[in-house]
Amino acid sequence: MKIGILGVGGIGLASAAWLAQRGHEAWLWAPRGAAREPGAGTLVSTGVLDARAQVTWAPSVAALSAACEVLVVAVPVNGHRTVMDALAPHLRPGQTVIVSSMASLSSLYLFEQARRLGVVDLTVASIGTTVLTARREAADRVRIMTRRSQLGVSALPTARQGQVLALCTALFGDGFAVQSNALASALTNINPAAHGPLALFNWTRIERAENWPQYHYMTPGVAAVIEKLDAERLALAAAFGLQVRSIEQHFAQSFGTQAERLADIAAELHAKRGGPPGPTDIHTRFLAEDVPYGLVFCAALGRLASVPTPATDTLIAAASLICGVDHASGNDLLEPLGLARESPAGLLARVNA
Repeated sequence: MKIGILGVGGIGLASAAWLAQRGHEAWLWAPRGAAREPGAGTLVSTGVLDARAQVTWAPSVAALSAACEVLVVAVPVNGHRTVMDALAPHLRPGQTVIVSSMASLSSLYLFEQARRLGVVDLTVASIGTTVLTARREAADRVRIMTRRSQLGVSALPTARQGQVLALCTALFGDGFAVQSNALASALTNINPAAHGPLALFNWTRIERAENWPQYHYMTPGVAAVIEKLDAERLALAAAFGLQVRSIEQHFAQSFGTQAERLADIAAELHAKRGGPPGPTDIHTRFLAEDVPYGLVFCAALGRLASVPTPATDTLIAAASLICGVDHASGNDLLEPLGLARESPAGLLARVNA
């Protein structure tokens, strides 16, 4: 298949290398401007995939969409609305868009935006985390660290769950399982619960750009706060009749951990992997992305479903205070999705379309 990837960061490049190695034709588009000259070229990957792949850099999103039957949104979630607004006018019936990782119901935003533009026969798949973990090393070089072994995927419309499952398996390999709907996919993402406390309670290390291994500094006290946030996430899922995995189950399924308590899991991962290193930039996505598009989204769902989220609210306020920004108003998807005016039944009807 011809697969168009929107984004040329670590996940975008890793996805292109992985797909090319599996025999697909990978196209890349850089939303912020050409990472290199348009046309065919070589992409080098190292780590769990040591390979050289032939890929095509597209000159525009219009050219990418025109060439490809499947599209993958592989940009940070704080860029989803901008990228989706650029993509929507160029979508056509029969295409599938995979959003990975999807958060804050960005896939529902794209699905409804496309319908408003008259593209009714569109499939949008949601994966609550990335299939691969990776770091971009150059415009044409990426280090792939992990291929997650178990992932959930959902579809809009939900009648195409089976098709989406088969597609993701064909593209990335085994390990996918169907989730109820896009809301379940959104609430599966454990990054906001984990990243917010890690960044806040290690802020001086970030400010001083120290080299600090994340799991070593997920101490028992930090882990206890993460567990409180995770409990609120699970309560939100239950309020909508959904069951999602806990953060402990996430680590077990993604990295094969054996410990039961989060602090012990962190120690186990540190002993096994030593890293990854924590952020060293005060503009880290751990707060700039995961707070407004993760924790603020959860707080909005809590208000919608009358589920208290005191730990989540506290983390949002603390992150806003230390960053000097109002994270509570930093999510550009909440207003167009109309969550403040929605009911639980209404939202479920939309994600179960």
